[in-house]
Amino acid sequence: MPTGLAAILILTAVELETRALARALSLPTRLSLPFLAFRSDRVCIAPIGVGASRLKKRWPALASAADRPLVVSAGVCGALDPTLAVGDLVLPERVIDDSRTHHAVTAGPQRAAIAARAHACGGAIVSARQVMTTPEAKAALRAETGGAAVDMESAAIVATAAEHGCASLIVRGVSDDARETLPAELVAMMSDDGRLRSRGLLALAQPHVLGAALRLRRASREALARVANALGLLVA
Repeated sequence: MPTGLAAILILTAVELETRALARALSLPTRLSLPFLAFRSDRVCIAPIGVGASRLKKRWPALASAADRPLVVSAGVCGALDPTLAVGDLVLPERVIDDSRTHHAVTAGPQRAAIAARAHACGGAIVSARQVMTTPEAKAALRAETGGAAVDMESAAIVATAAEHGCASLIVRGVSDDARETLPAELVAMMSDDGRLRSRGLLALAQPHVLGAALRLRRASREALARVANALGLLVA
């Protein structure tokens, strides 16, 4: 990213999230990068893979040593708090990684500005190594950590931001509540870049997998709409 351009770097897990948020923020496509990205003169948004698997490789193309953008972890999350519903906004003050280390979200004023205008859940979000697919797994993680929600990228994003002297923020929307079960076949369909595995499409022939996929698609759209509204307050 050329020095002095984007002041806000929004990182998502997968292209679906990137495209939805870029469309809502009216960002043009950035064609000169070897991966999908959108950028205006103030905002850049790009995917870094499920579990932030591509973050280290893509960071140099997104922020140079001279740039210190506000780094935002954005996208969907799963609820651990049973009071959270699909579409609820999560604006945590901290993220807990898989070693149970707590990392503070450092863009306090920006977080407060969004929270003042959008109803959101605070507290902690947990970054897990795998998708929490059952109510029992979510309840166990909630009991262990006290986290309100779970994702797979925010800890790596916040830690990388701190490493490069950048402020960080997490803006997530709930796509599955604490009672939702995600079929293992559905989770296995997605590669680490968020694309559907061709061999996994056969699983959609199973009614329970297809039903879950359709519910998750609707819920993700609702969650991303809330995230987009929050990001709109940030970039306005």
